Amino acid sequence: MKKYQLGEFEEVVMLTVGILYQEAYGVSIKYDIESRLSRKVSVGALQSALKRLEQKGYLKSREGEATPDRAGRPKRYFTITALGKRAMEYTKSTRNDLWAAIPKMALELKMNSMLQPAAAN
Repeated sequence: MKKYQLGEFEEVVMLTVGILYQEAYGVSIKYDIESRLSRKVSVGALQSALKRLEQKGYLKSREGEATPDRAGRPKRYFTITALGKRAMEYTKSTRNDLWAAIPKMALELKMNSMLQPAAAN
């Protein structure tokens, strides 16, 4: 079901908009992602993702009040739409199904082989 597909960064942005709730605007989203994930986020990449998510109908935006510290420009606040919530639920469900499908031994064997030193020739 491709219509609900979210890329990894899009998913992070959507989750962050949900976390910030009524305080989700560009700078707050950027700082929250950087703080929580120890990951640098460029303003351009974030703005592109926000615009794309809004075009898909997953987010909607509204303008806040203009403020002098922003040279009279208003902040643009984002909220998750009903369609966006379905996309997030679909993504979470898909990831959970994939994790559940991994045989327990597959992960244990990989961890054990990583911990063992390489055999000497």
